[in-house]
Amino acid sequence: MGKRINEMINPALRNPEEQKAKKLDLTVAAVLLAVLLVFLIVLDNVLPQNSFTLMLIPVLKKGAIYSLACVSMNLLNGFTGLFSLGQAGFMLVGAYTYAIFSIPSGQHNAVYQYFDGGAIKFSIPELLSGVLGDTAGSFLGSIICIILAGLVVAAFAALIGIPVLRLKSDYLAIASLGFAEIIRAIFQWNGLGAVTNGSNLLRKYTAFSNMKIDIGSFSLKFSTLFPFLIAGLSILVIVLLINSSYGRAFKAIRDDEIAAEAMGINLFKHKMLSFVISSFFAGVAGALLAMYQTTVQASTFNTTMTYEILLMVVIGGIGSISGSCIAAFLYIACSEWWLRFLDSGAIGSISVPFFRDGFRKVVFSVVIMVIVLFFSKGIMGDKELSLSRMIKKSKAKRAARAEAKAAEGGEAK
Repeated sequence: MGKRINEMINPALRNPEEQKAKKLDLTVAAVLLAVLLVFLIVLDNVLPQNSFTLMLIPVLKKGAIYSLACVSMNLLNGFTGLFSLGQAGFMLVGAYTYAIFSIPSGQHNAVYQYFDGGAIKFSIPELLSGVLGDTAGSFLGSIICIILAGLVVAAFAALIGIPVLRLKSDYLAIASLGFAEIIRAIFQWNGLGAVTNGSNLLRKYTAFSNMKIDIGSFSLKFSTLFPFLIAGLSILVIVLLINSSYGRAFKAIRDDEIAAEAMGINLFKHKMLSFVISSFFAGVAGALLAMYQTTVQASTFNTTMTYEILLMVVIGGIGSISGSCIAAFLYIACSEWWLRFLDSGAIGSISVPFFRDGFRKVVFSVVIMVIVLFFSKGIMGDKELSLSRMIKKSKAKRAARAEAKAAEGGEAK
């Protein structure tokens, strides 16, 4: 165990071949990202709207948002070994922070109709639009509001982490889940209605549909690309963190706290750092979710949301970033699109009696049970999606087959 922790803390002790494999993986990732970028721009601006694209676009947007939520939870649960269930609460705070600071001042009376127009009378995108123009102001203002959402959530996490992170295992999970429920109740309290609008909806703020550039009579839309850019950059930061000395310290704490402490790692400091960073990106995911939904209400950020995100993390593989992203897209696609025909009562023109409302959820639950039973470590386990690893496995299989044939030939002689 000590040797493994030593290798985590000092990357120079690793096999030099890993560096070549990483370069290959980075090159492939860069090419795939460029292709994805072009596809999303074409999807938003060139492809005609039909039944296929109308289902594909929401799935892609929501998949990108939940990928970030899953990766942020995996940073804490999978890479640091802290079992937290406060994800929905952190996303709620992020969503509300974004919405509150991006509602145009002219819409405050309509949104806060029961609270005299609310306490916060300005909008960050609106202020920047007056200086930089509508397009630049909307883009930059939205990004600032998203970062602000993450910072507010990180501040909440820092305050909560002081007492909560001294707990372990189930106690930490229970405490974080309790925090999420308390936050949800507080945000619906009419006493804070001038800020949160009580139990009423927050609406009319900057959404994905506002992410566009007007070029004469033509509008270049970025409504699908925008969540991918923010989620992608956020996940990149998390990947860099995990591969840094801090990330190796997180893994050491996960594997063995006593050995990690003996190596000179400050347990509380690194746990707090992981908790705050994870919460920051959960807040960013919450802000993106607010942009996707176009309305925000605290009641939607319940324990079911946390369990869904946890389920995606488990399906993808605890300790795998690519696994979390794959599971998020698969989960959203199955629940929102691919299995919807099970609720329609028919397959094409063929009527099926037991296909009715709710049957989709039954089948989806069975599929999840099968995955959990037969892939106990998830789709990716604790590994990452890697072209170099696939090539290495393929070469090993070929070598094994060649040896087996050679052995058979020797026996025949």
